[in-house]
Amino acid sequence: MVQVLSSRILIRPTDPDKSRAFYGEQLGLAVYREFGTGPERGTVYFMGGGFLEVSGRSETPPAPAVRLWLQVDDVAAARDELREKGVEIVRPPVKEPWGLVEMWIADPDGTPIVLVEVPPEHPMRYRPGI
Repeated sequence: MVQVLSSRILIRPTDPDKSRAFYGEQLGLAVYREFGTGPERGTVYFMGGGFLEVSGRSETPPAPAVRLWLQVDDVAAARDELREKGVEIVRPPVKEPWGLVEMWIADPDGTPIVLVEVPPEHPMRYRPGI
């Protein structure tokens, strides 16, 4: 069995400066580390239980099948904070039929980002008898 010590998502943006401003300033992800120099230098952000690396440059945006899923404590508070920072809300918070509260935004390349709140009564959190 392969022992995984760390994991990260790697994004090669079409505009690295714009993506760093989005993830670092607007979304507010903390920097784990930076490497290299110049506009295509790498920045690795903390993303809860994993990392997001923005480095290099791509001529085309990521495939539409690429999506990020970020769990937050309070989606409504996240919506208000992100609006104040100029982030477009693609879809406002909605309680889904499966019980999660989801809100959608997108990064500068259009990568869909789902912000998810897990309500206290949801099975992902609540486990009767345990």
